[in-house]
Amino acid sequence: MTLAEVQVHEDMGDLAARNRAYVDLAEQREVRMPLGGTLFDVVITGNGDAAALVAAMDEIQLGVSGPVIADPDRGWLYWLVSPGTTARREPHTYGVCVGAPHILTLPPLARDVPPGPYWLRPCVSDRLVPPVPLRGILDRFRPVPIPHESIAALLGFGS
Repeated sequence: MTLAEVQVHEDMGDLAARNRAYVDLAEQREVRMPLGGTLFDVVITGNGDAAALVAAMDEIQLGVSGPVIADPDRGWLYWLVSPGTTARREPHTYGVCVGAPHILTLPPLARDVPPGPYWLRPCVSDRLVPPVPLRGILDRFRPVPIPHESIAALLGFGS
């Protein structure tokens, strides 16, 4: 088998695993999805005034924001942004961008209310949250709690 054939085989296996994950989401199961790759990274922010934050992004995205997960237990919002954003994004006081090799647990697609994490804005086709306008929204609204220390501890960063 050539290197190109190995890569195609690995890509097909990855595609099959991601397809199974989407089926699980649709069938009301939580799914652990790897960040980075070809799907998305995530910007984690405090939920602050979540309604105002998402409404501001709705305006920028002309009606419907890209996908946002609310986690009321932690007080966080997870904004799904384009893959590779973590590598290109400067640190920000009010948001932490996380990509590969980390994993995000996605709630079932139909869960749009608590308890637990839920879709504040669901996945819509290939729409993601644009990271540059999100940065402006974070500067404007300054959502709390500021997630840095909590996320660092959760991911095993720092001391």
